[in-house]
Amino acid sequence: MKEPTQKLLNYFLIGIFAVIPIVIVLEIIIFLKDRLIDTFGFVYGYADSYLYTIVFFLISFLILVWTGREIVKKGRTIVISAFEHIIDRIPFFNTIYRVLKKVITLFTSHDQTIAKEVVYVEYPKTGIWVPAYVTNRHENKVVLFIPTSPNPTSGFTVIVDKSKVVKSEMDIEEATSFIVSVGVDYDKADEMMRLPNSD
Repeated sequence: MKEPTQKLLNYFLIGIFAVIPIVIVLEIIIFLKDRLIDTFGFVYGYADSYLYTIVFFLISFLILVWTGREIVKKGRTIVISAFEHIIDRIPFFNTIYRVLKKVITLFTSHDQTIAKEVVYVEYPKTGIWVPAYVTNRHENKVVLFIPTSPNPTSGFTVIVDKSKVVKSEMDIEEATSFIVSVGVDYDKADEMMRLPNSD
């Protein structure tokens, strides 16, 4: 009786873990859908016309496409530059905007001058190695963001000597996948074996 119950429980847990990624993706889709419906309702309530509402969304789509194209070609647009010029003059908001922009650029930019290196560092104590993103450098010091599993958007920002880190062959996407999957999605066994042993 004990063995069938244990098997049933194991199958149940395997089923839960198999469904979790689907549920998370569905939650994101539902969130985006709700925001879109809210925006549609707001615009329709203001315009009181389906035609104007559809035209508004079509124009918004075309503006975003044009903005993306200009950023790819020139690096920025006149509209965004003007907006940034205004934001720079507003205390507090200029700091939030600048920091958010740097963080988003870190993960999305194709510019090779922006730090996108993934390293291993011993944290929270010697002998425990965790992956970290290099976000800044100064002389012999590096600033690291150490994400936590399974949510890579939370974590710790630390400053360490560059001699304390070990370079990883993982890119940002692979490191993020490793963190989200709590180590299941990790194909760098040889890299793991090269990590120094604690004395």
